[in-house]
Amino acid sequence: MSTLPPSGLQLRSLITSAGRLELSLIDKPVPAPRPDEVLIRVEAAPINPSDLGLLLGPADLSTIKVAGSAERPVVTAAVPAAALRGLAARLDRSLPVGIEGAGLVVAAGSSPAAQALLNRRVAALGEAMYAQYRCVPAQQCVALPEGAGAVDGASSFVNPLTALGMIETMRSEGHQALVHTAAASNLGQMLNRICLADGVPLVNIVRKPEQARLLRGQGAAHVCDSSAESFTDDLTEALAATGATIAFDATGGGKLGGRILGCMEAALRRSATEYSRYGTSVHKQLYLYGFLDTSPTQFSNTWGMAWSMGGWLLMPFMQKAGPAVVQRLKDRVTRELKTTFASRYAGQVSLAGVLSAEAIAQYARRATGEKFLVAPNGPVS
Repeated sequence: MSTLPPSGLQLRSLITSAGRLELSLIDKPVPAPRPDEVLIRVEAAPINPSDLGLLLGPADLSTIKVAGSAERPVVTAAVPAAALRGLAARLDRSLPVGIEGAGLVVAAGSSPAAQALLNRRVAALGEAMYAQYRCVPAQQCVALPEGAGAVDGASSFVNPLTALGMIETMRSEGHQALVHTAAASNLGQMLNRICLADGVPLVNIVRKPEQARLLRGQGAAHVCDSSAESFTDDLTEALAATGATIAFDATGGGKLGGRILGCMEAALRRSATEYSRYGTSVHKQLYLYGFLDTSPTQFSNTWGMAWSMGGWLLMPFMQKAGPAVVQRLKDRVTRELKTTFASRYAGQVSLAGVLSAEAIAQYARRATGEKFLVAPNGPVS
């Protein structure tokens, strides 16, 4: 520890009870790892949609103001009063940001698991990775394979394990094919590659013709564009062809989830031999795992009584699946890090750069192909 600095920068997000978002950088003492922990010099951490929920919250981004210095900017923005009621647990609490990242282990605790990672480059699930140094349990790290850098490993957890977790959930709940929305995203492209490799029928839902062309160019067999007039018919045909009865919806709000369930029922009715006023008896499952659309979730029941709608998150899935399953999934990610699970980024920003008005305007759009990396200790390749 003697060669390490006494402190490092960490990005924090605060929403006050007065209705103001405040983003800033603080000096955080560099800790000595406990026996089962490692200290990572963070080199790269992605800005995931799930990070944006904590980083920006429901702030009105049209009100953003940037003050302070170039090295220590301070961002403020107004938070609508109506949104504060759902934020009681975080009001007036300064919170660290950054679910995952990668970097070099520069110190390790005394346990064998921690010592095995010393001087290794690792990917980690750390919950505060927008920082120059981060101490995490060794069990939350994966040593990157030979030849893989921090950029390769920065997104090793959230997207890969989410995509694999969706397929595990599909199988464990007795479904044979699945539907995915926001399918042209980094996660969606990854899920498509997995399904093609594993022979899993997948229905991809996108919202633009160019996104449909992108996925078809990557081998996707069933792509439905929600902006097309024929979307309902196209989706019903794809569901009938694949037999998909489980969907993972990243949009959350609006009417899309209900339309998916309705099309599932329409596809199933094609093969029904008996009429029931309660609809078909095949169970249809919709999981909301994100809220890219922040409007209320709306639906009209046109799909009978055999259905469920609920939430799906990575951490509860991992806890339910158990250590053996999770380790199997991690091992696959490590083996296929530069192929199946490769992520692409639009650019890199420093910790201070995250707090520039220009960067916020870019990454807050959550646009396909515009995922950014935070580089807390300088640019990485």
